[in-house]
Amino acid sequence: MKLHDVKVSPSKAALKRDDQLAWKIAGVAADRVPVQKDVAEMIVNRIIDNASVAIASVNRRSVTSARDMALGHARKDGATVFGMPAGKRVSPEWAAWANGTAVRELDMHDTFLAADYSHPGDNIPPILAVAQVREKSGRELIRGIATGYEIQIDLVRAICLHEHKIDHIAHLCPAQAAGIGTLLGLKQDIIYQAVQQAVHVSFTTRQSRKGEISSWKAYAPAHSGKLAIEAVDRVMRGEGAPSPIYEGEDSVIAWMLDGPQAHYQVPLPEAGEAKRAILDSYTKEHSAEYQSQALIDLAFRMRQEISDIGKIDKIVIHTSHHTHYVIGTGANDPQKMDPKASRETLDHSIMYIFAVALQDGVWHHVDSYAPRRAGRADTVRLWQKIETREDPEWTRRYRATDPDELAFGARVEIVMKDGTTIMDEMAVANAHPAGAKPFSRPDYIRKFQILTDGIISARESARFLEAVQELAKLPAGELHRLNVALPAGALAIGKPGIF
Repeated sequence: MKLHDVKVSPSKAALKRDDQLAWKIAGVAADRVPVQKDVAEMIVNRIIDNASVAIASVNRRSVTSARDMALGHARKDGATVFGMPAGKRVSPEWAAWANGTAVRELDMHDTFLAADYSHPGDNIPPILAVAQVREKSGRELIRGIATGYEIQIDLVRAICLHEHKIDHIAHLCPAQAAGIGTLLGLKQDIIYQAVQQAVHVSFTTRQSRKGEISSWKAYAPAHSGKLAIEAVDRVMRGEGAPSPIYEGEDSVIAWMLDGPQAHYQVPLPEAGEAKRAILDSYTKEHSAEYQSQALIDLAFRMRQEISDIGKIDKIVIHTSHHTHYVIGTGANDPQKMDPKASRETLDHSIMYIFAVALQDGVWHHVDSYAPRRAGRADTVRLWQKIETREDPEWTRRYRATDPDELAFGARVEIVMKDGTTIMDEMAVANAHPAGAKPFSRPDYIRKFQILTDGIISARESARFLEAVQELAKLPAGELHRLNVALPAGALAIGKPGIF
């Protein structure tokens, strides 16, 4: 890996193209370095993971709406849509919209956390949609996805968006564009312009994850994928983009991030170096914000030491800056303590999540968020007794670059009414690569089978799992086999709109 200095440059300096971050990103995307076997295997895992959560959410309102919108853009030689028969195709940008929403809805697919936050599995829907339309092979799809993961994760390592209340799709959209560029074998100058367009149109605020969190939390990365496909399409036709998109004196760094004096060091693979960033990401065992994964596992463990949860006086969660201020009491969002809050809000409330996990000893992607479950009187009482506090040591470990130091957990202090205190801590979730039970292929398959049980047929489940595990051998024009269909008549239909 090579660190690249990124600074704001005045227009009069005429920053050379070769010195621009977007050009360097495009160079990584255009590098035809082979994908290593363990990376290819992990890509298969994440395609399974995405399909799991997409099918589990396939009839939820936001996913139904996105699918119905996509079906208004039918195209005979288009891309597939989760839930629909493989023969039912739509324009690729709309397939990315529908499938990306389905993947993101339950907040249960993969994550990478560093200077900023990300769900790099969001790269897969738009890259797959374009691969289907252009009749690419499984091996070509793998190359495109490896690039998408690499670029997003490398940007997340170096440039913080959250500090400036910019949503994390600003790193996703250029990664998606770069991944599509790799898939199609585009030249560096074309990918360069597509990356710049993608950056320009994807800077949005984090209000989508603040206060009354709505379905836009699921739509945002799907919209990013749609924008990325459109950006690549435009530049393939000869169109350009605002430039330099990162370093320009009136561009994103100068006015939306650290300002004119900003200085970032972005790591990118050198020419000929394999793209391995996907191996640094991790999936979720539980359907909730990633910082809650270890705390759910910790709640399961701590409940074994408590004879009567009703006798808890208070719970203090000592944790990182991010957990405290984004999903903890430091966010100062009253909605995070409201039993009538949306599911999207509840999965961003560690107070609610810890209370339910402590009481139930299990976590379910539907039942744990049901309105009746959230409104249970004893849960509400326990929930109101929980607070978070930032601990500098947990913040340091959250931002650590040493894998042995990296942590996304907390230390929890449970004070009983009789004055006794129970304390425990957990650094990473059980499913994390450094956790007690790291996820491997059988775990991804089991997750798929659990989440799709009763929704798809056993025959369709077996067919998909067989096809996806043969991804590297799938010939050109066969990527529709990665779609997962529901039985006829099983898909919900939403309210009518324009399309």
